[in-house]
Amino acid sequence: MKKWAVIISAVGLAFAVSGCSSDYVMATKDGRMILTDGKPEIDDDTGLVSYHDQQGNAMQINRDDISANY
Repeated sequence: MKKWAVIISAVGLAFAVSGCSSDYVMATKDGRMILTDGKPEIDDDTGLVSYHDQQGNAMQINRDDISANY
């Protein structure tokens, strides 16, 4: 019985951790859809939007090139 409790707890923890990070989609003015890992951050001083792509690479795009965030 303890074995099942441990397994159920581990599965529940895995779902809880995976639910904390959500993906965002940015639509660009040239028609591309950029899927990000987590919420993009906007730097008001430079006008750049920083985000991490699905492979974990840090990327930046000009805020003027984005038409929508989902």
